[in-house]
Amino acid sequence: MLFSEIVEGIELEEQTHGSCEITSVEYDSRRVHEGSLFVAMRGSTTDGNTYIKQAMGKGAAGVLTDSREVFSNALSRWPHLCIGLAQHGRRSLAIASANFYQHPERTLKMTGVTGTNGKTTTAYLVEAMLNSAQRTSVLVGTIEYHVAGEVRVSPHTTPESRDLLELFHDAVGRGATEAVMEVSSHALHQGRVYGMPFDVAIFTNLTQDHLDFHRTMERYFAAKQKLFAGDGSPAPRVAVINVDDEYGRRLAKFSLTQGSVVAEYGVEKGDWRAEDVVLEAGSTRFTLKTPHGSVAMHSNLTGHVNVLNLLAASAAAHARGLSLEQIAEGSEQLAYVPGRFQTVPNEASITVAVDYAHTDDALLNLIKLSRQLVGNNQRVITLFGCGGDRDITKRPKMGRAAARGSNLVVLTSDNPRTEDPAIIMEQALRGVEEIGTDCIVEADREAAIRKAIAAAKPGDIVLLAGKGHEKTQVLATGTVPFDDVEVAARVLQERA
Repeated sequence: MLFSEIVEGIELEEQTHGSCEITSVEYDSRRVHEGSLFVAMRGSTTDGNTYIKQAMGKGAAGVLTDSREVFSNALSRWPHLCIGLAQHGRRSLAIASANFYQHPERTLKMTGVTGTNGKTTTAYLVEAMLNSAQRTSVLVGTIEYHVAGEVRVSPHTTPESRDLLELFHDAVGRGATEAVMEVSSHALHQGRVYGMPFDVAIFTNLTQDHLDFHRTMERYFAAKQKLFAGDGSPAPRVAVINVDDEYGRRLAKFSLTQGSVVAEYGVEKGDWRAEDVVLEAGSTRFTLKTPHGSVAMHSNLTGHVNVLNLLAASAAAHARGLSLEQIAEGSEQLAYVPGRFQTVPNEASITVAVDYAHTDDALLNLIKLSRQLVGNNQRVITLFGCGGDRDITKRPKMGRAAARGSNLVVLTSDNPRTEDPAIIMEQALRGVEEIGTDCIVEADREAAIRKAIAAAKPGDIVLLAGKGHEKTQVLATGTVPFDDVEVAARVLQERA
């Protein structure tokens, strides 16, 4: 494809001739090869413009830059190079990639899920419902990617636009007609989904998280809102919004001003509601009430939060053309979501559940669910930690959340990164001490899991919160393998 064809639609301040033949679009100089177009853009932590020399050394045929100085220097150094000066680096990457991959996003009907908690489970549920109705799909999310049934590693919840479009191109080639993806606030803020035409957008909730990046809750909300305004594309045709959530009610009003059809869901409010809810371990039943009729629902997922996730997925699936009967059938197809109240089999008559809960709101919901399952005669033991190099203000809040409803808290380490785990735990411990719940402090996560399980008696629930599906622990010395499920299984086997 010619350089001139790839840059079509990009806001260019200047450009040279466009006759270069381009073989790939890359933003990482390490992936550049003979004939590549290198998109050099300024990011939040690095500036791709500093790597143009390396890209040229690997045979780049063209360059897009968002730096006038770099444009001028490259032009004088490589006068025959196809080079463009773009107003927006990431937008240029998105448009160039869409052109190169022949716009797979226009073939796929896209459903995006955003919110603090529940994105992954809701996305999995939507995918299960679509697949049950014989739709071929691609799923992009935190745990893994699914491409027409093939499971792939997920390096990012929402990848850069170039990687996302390559994935979509592959999926379309395999017959996919639907895309379901988690859309993070970072991705929305940075323009990683610029130009993506979402047909349906889902908002689950908004609670404190990522304030190390967004600084305030209003900025955090503004990033989420971009999905419902459209970024380089029209607003979604249908907006599915949790109106039990304060921010959701604001977003519902906003979406109406954007011309979207708004499907409101919630337990207390909303047109999509659950009645006669019955929650058991490994089972949730309710009657789904909608403006289009009612249907009996059953899911293998457990808890109040999953009732909300099921409502969100149901409204989105209906917006994608599924009948209520197809939605009910699809909801039963999902056995579990990795790292979301994932129980570890054992013969000790205790429930050990691994969950990704890493905010105070998620912890509260997780513990509330566990208390509903065991009643007041058995104990809930909650193990948690707080991530390093992240928002420190949520640490005492998480401590308070873990202590409320738990009989015992085990405070440990959770991806401390460059921070001292002892300092992180001290900050979280303040919240636990405010409530007064018994607490064991153990920085070594494997030792902490051992202590949590050792403290449990038959009938108790042990919650291993924070890491969920993750397979590593990020330390100051580097990243090491660590899997809560694998460690818990080994400890339980030794106990048996």
